[in-house]
Parts: sequence; structure tokens; C-alpha cells
Amino acid sequence: MGSEEVELGAEAANFRLTQLNEMEEFCFHAYESAAVYKERMKLVHNKKILKREFKLGDLVFLFNSRLKLFPGKLKSKWSGPFKVVNVSLFGVVELESEDRLRTFKVNGQRVKHYLGTDGEKHLVEHLALKDCPCSTNE
Repeated sequence: MGSEEVELGAEAANFRLTQLNEMEEFCFHAYESAAVYKERMKLVHNKKILKREFKLGDLVFLFNSRLKLFPGKLKSKWSGPFKVVNVSLFGVVELESEDRLRTFKVNGQRVKHYLGTDGEKHLVEHLALKDCPCSTNE
């Protein structure tokens, strides 16, 4: 082997090491940017989650997640109203059925406040609109 061949081999080895270092640096930057993206998406997602606070005696609706198996276009995905019996830490809500025979625990994310009335009926007055008595032909 001549000295030129050794120099070419050393240059090729140095060039290959440089390429490997650049590739490793590129992978590190890709990993960093993926971690930053994941953190940002986590913040965006957490902003959209509504913090709902329930008290004993509140009336709530329960989301029926099993309805997705048999989709009904006009069928409501919410059932209830149910009465809140107990609120635990970490979002666990204990509900009482309408017939008051059983209670069950659900995740607080599956529950929303019932804003209806407790059986009270409100009389709405109907007003008939009449044509204006003033004439438009002058």
C-alpha cells in the first residue's frame, strides 16, 4: 500500500465520521422538536377540557359511550337526569338512578350539568301580531 492510499482511506474515514456525527445531531434535534410539539399539544388539549364542579344534589346528564356501536342519527347520547350523591377526588362522581334504587360511580368527564327545571311548568303567553293600522299610501 502506498501513502496515497492510506491518506485516501483516512480521509474517507474522517468524512464518514463527520456524516455519522451530523446524522446523530439531526436525530437529536428531531427528538427535541418532537418533545416540544408533544408538550404544546398537551397544553392545547388541556385548555379545551372543561373543569366541572359538582355538588351533592345536582342534577346531571350522563354520556352514553356505548351508543357508538349502534349509531342512531337522532338518538340522544345523553341519558338522565341523575342526582349526584357523592363527589370524590380525581373526578369520580357517584350518581343515583331516577328510581333511586341504585347508585353507580362514573368519570366526571362523562357527566354534564342538567339545566332543566324540576318538573315546574311555565306558562308562556301567546301574542298575536296584527297588521299596522297606519296606511302606507299617502
